[in-house]
Amino acid sequence: MEISTRAQKLEPSVTLAAAAKANALKAQGKDILSLTVGEPDFATPKNIQQAAIRAIESGKASYYTPSAGIPQLREAVVQHIETYYQLQYQPKNVIVTDGAKFALYLLFQAVLNLGDEVIIPVPYWVSYGEQVKLAEGVPVFITGAQENEFKVTVDQLEAARTNKTKMLILNSPSNPTGMIYSEEELRSIGEWAVANNILIVADDIYGRLVYNGATFTPIASLSEAIRQQTIIINGVSKSYAMTGWRIGYAVGDETIISAMNDIASQSTSNPTAVSQYAAVEALLGEQETVETMRQAFEERLNTIYPQFAALPGFKLQKPHGAFYLFPNIKETLDLCGYTDVTRWVDDLLEEAQVALVTGAGFGAPENVRISYATDLATLEEAIKRIAAFIEQKSKN
Repeated sequence: MEISTRAQKLEPSVTLAAAAKANALKAQGKDILSLTVGEPDFATPKNIQQAAIRAIESGKASYYTPSAGIPQLREAVVQHIETYYQLQYQPKNVIVTDGAKFALYLLFQAVLNLGDEVIIPVPYWVSYGEQVKLAEGVPVFITGAQENEFKVTVDQLEAARTNKTKMLILNSPSNPTGMIYSEEELRSIGEWAVANNILIVADDIYGRLVYNGATFTPIASLSEAIRQQTIIINGVSKSYAMTGWRIGYAVGDETIISAMNDIASQSTSNPTAVSQYAAVEALLGEQETVETMRQAFEERLNTIYPQFAALPGFKLQKPHGAFYLFPNIKETLDLCGYTDVTRWVDDLLEEAQVALVTGAGFGAPENVRISYATDLATLEEAIKRIAAFIEQKSKN
């Protein structure tokens, strides 16, 4: 049986592939240090775990739920957005999904038609372009220069705009760079999108993970016109250490949310019930654990950033959010005798047993992504091994 054309054209996730390869080597008994997946190394907070247990014991978690999510969780999202965005929505403006990734998938399926263009700043999260293509849209990539903290400008957006442009994806804080757009930058972008009737997809999943006095500004909060032009994508995975629970959500225009719900009803039926009850507690319960984890990430960043920056040939800027470093290693490749970043990453794993993610999957073939969502001891040992690997290759 022949595989569909869309499946044949699909590029697999480089982050998941790197993590899978690292895990396979670990299973063989290799001492692999994996800095691949963006997954907090903390256990889900106890109060959230207990909420899940109560839902199971009461029997509430045993049944199907509405496709858009249980009413309690949709209301919790409304309250959460009001608290952190100072914006008021209704539950009808909310859909709960199987992770924020599926919220994006549903959005593209609900809005894009054949040939519609979606502007995607580079570097980008690996699934944006592939999901757009699955919806028969056309990803249009524009590069944010590293000298401009990888951010794109309105002039670049306007140069990329055509009469087929339907969406702009904006991820701030960014995966993979950790950079944050300022309020002034966001306002300019938002006003441009409104003037040209372009839907803003605001991927805010790292909004609460900002460091060293940096500020996250939700683009939807800047004006009523911008809010109406924006779909907010978020979830509980990163801030609450709930990656395995698979709960995300989208907030925005009722017509779009309703269309997303129709598609969800014919695909997953509903998000996992027990995870939804846990997510209610995450959003409405105590928030001290979020700050504790944020402080831990900040400490790791401040500790390891100068050590990575000191590695031969590593060119990087200190990120303001998320939990990634994204150095340009072109000079390192030259020192080590490589012309391909993916080959360098593969050899680093095989020979030094350190797993990173090639920047090629993020649209940046001279970079690598390093996750510091793991403990300091692992990070510092990884730095030593990378330094030794570079030294050895430079002598050859």
